[in-house]
Amino acid sequence: MLKILDRYIIKQYLGTFLFTMMIFTLIAIVIDFSDKIEDFIEKNVTFYETVFDYYINFCLYMVGQLIPLYALIAVIFFTSRLASNSEIISILNAGVSFWRLLKPYLIAAFLISGFHLLSNHYLIPNGNKKRLDFEHTYIWTGNDKGKTRNVHFFIGPETTVYLKRYNKKTKSADDFRLEQIQGNEMVYMLKAQKATYIDSTAKWKLKNFEIHTFNGRKETLNIGLHETMDTSLNLKPEDFVRFLNQKDMLSTTELKAAISRDLERGVGNTKEYQVEVQRRSSEPFSVIILTIIGVAIAARKVRGGMGFHLLLGVICGALYIFLIKFSITFANNDVVSPTLGVWLPNIVFMIVAAFLVKNAQK
Repeated sequence: MLKILDRYIIKQYLGTFLFTMMIFTLIAIVIDFSDKIEDFIEKNVTFYETVFDYYINFCLYMVGQLIPLYALIAVIFFTSRLASNSEIISILNAGVSFWRLLKPYLIAAFLISGFHLLSNHYLIPNGNKKRLDFEHTYIWTGNDKGKTRNVHFFIGPETTVYLKRYNKKTKSADDFRLEQIQGNEMVYMLKAQKATYIDSTAKWKLKNFEIHTFNGRKETLNIGLHETMDTSLNLKPEDFVRFLNQKDMLSTTELKAAISRDLERGVGNTKEYQVEVQRRSSEPFSVIILTIIGVAIAARKVRGGMGFHLLLGVICGALYIFLIKFSITFANNDVVSPTLGVWLPNIVFMIVAAFLVKNAQK
């Protein structure tokens, strides 16, 4: 059961964490609003869209990005205050070990880490769908980097599709060609002058088509001049849309499905998605590591007090953020595996945490 000391520290930790999170989030909202207010006015964005579609989800996104830093600052802030009031020394002199002192900190850290894990994998991606749809509609209208010319897709293990041009507004493609290969031989080819996606039926309507069927050296040709044909394909209009921050709009389940789909289609650039899946799990774990580091730094009473402790905490947090961005870049460029690249900062800071705890005030 939790002792009075445990409840006191958990209350202080969570209270300071929520206060820190609220202050930094308000600052981020003010800066973001001042930067985008001209776009809001020019595009006639409604109050409801601004608040409920954008800023509520913007707050969730900002919190998710900086929760480890908020936790570190919160721990250092109130622990340093306890140390400056000689409360930490009194607790240790009463026979409480440093590891016992860490217990309530770790309980609070696990609570925050659990919320962060749930947010990273599901809450934030679902909120990002509305936030980024808002930004793509009103702010960053040119962020769509999907291909529309000379597009080549694998829609099955032995089935490929080629499109010369694709129009995203009309959901239609010119010079459509589908090929099926068995072994080293082509067994089927479907060509159409135009292919249009029909939303109501979720099928492609082909116009002026040719169907070539091959059986060894024998070829069967079926020409549909000025005719149309409906066909189902493992290809949808959203496959031609690829935003710069597309991964942020997908839950972890959707990310894994996208990785499998892209691998089946021969799309080699799935590394970014694989790194994102690992990042969403590694960042919550960093809350626990940074909490231990924060306690080890702030529990010692030093000249300079809270200011010195906060300086060390900010430097430590900045180094962590720099290292994780650095390692993610390496992972995205195939220098290291996604797992190693994303978890490397946690491994490094676990070593730092172990060193600081070993030399912490006992």
